[in-house]
Amino acid sequence: MKTDAYNTIKDALKDTPEQTICIKNHGTQEQHILHPQQFTLQPAGKGHIDIFPLYEGIELSFHRYLAASVHAHHKPQPHILEINYCRQGRIGWSMGKDTNVYLGSSDLCMHSLACCADSKMTLPLGYYEGIAITIDLQSYQKKHLPIITETAVDLDQLYERYCGPDKKPIRFSHPWIQPVFSQMFTSPLTSSLPYFQLKCIELLFYLIEIEEQAPALSCSREQSEQIRAIHQFLIEHIDQRFTIEELAKRYLMNTSSLKTAFKAVYGMPIATYMKEYRLQLAAKLLKESEMSINEIAEYIGYESQGKFTKAFKARMQLLPTQYRKERH
Repeated sequence: MKTDAYNTIKDALKDTPEQTICIKNHGTQEQHILHPQQFTLQPAGKGHIDIFPLYEGIELSFHRYLAASVHAHHKPQPHILEINYCRQGRIGWSMGKDTNVYLGSSDLCMHSLACCADSKMTLPLGYYEGIAITIDLQSYQKKHLPIITETAVDLDQLYERYCGPDKKPIRFSHPWIQPVFSQMFTSPLTSSLPYFQLKCIELLFYLIEIEEQAPALSCSREQSEQIRAIHQFLIEHIDQRFTIEELAKRYLMNTSSLKTAFKAVYGMPIATYMKEYRLQLAAKLLKESEMSINEIAEYIGYESQGKFTKAFKARMQLLPTQYRKERH
């Protein structure tokens, strides 16, 4: 689904070669909590990671990817807490015990690195932009950080809450999340270290105080593979409409599991996702092809030009003819 978010990330990665993840270290230390060479693209794509060592044992990194999946290679490390914030796109991790966990726009997820050792991160929408903060709680225990000890933030409490035995990933979707992270993306990277340090402390304050928690959206690996196959089938037959019952029968899933798993992977119910996919594809065809509006309507599965025009105007705030005139 080629959205404005996709195009924003594509523009940000325009100087990054294909099949490459470019790494930029904005600190002086050579050793990192997560080593850059641990990330590889599968099977192709591009990405960029900016790494900021904030304090001893605490690291912040910006991640931008255009890819189907990214493989993260690291050992199980239960003493390291990872906080991930998704700004745009969607991302899923293999979390062991046959479970895949998914994060959508404005969601925050916390888990230890024991959960995601040697995991494949899938990007269901083909793009992702977000922030990761890693906290090595052993380093913190060896040498307390002055700015932390002067506050009420207790990293040992975070360890007990999120990194104990059999702890599962926790997802937050709360009004305070976006304000904490949003301005980090507009701050000049070359002069942002002190600002990022302050924002990290602000985040830790919230995480200690917050009580609203929810299990991260998840489904089994088998279900994830089935849902991706269903997605591929739907976009290959974009001119046709299929009911939940028809898809469930074709892929040997019950309807409830299919609906739940599809929303976990792609962040929307099937009908909502496919409507958005069709209209984004229509916008692309209006800009890049010479197909008539009626041909586009038929190609993406609308039974009449009138119904397509009504749906397109409601989504894009422009008639298809106006959209084509302004962008063709």
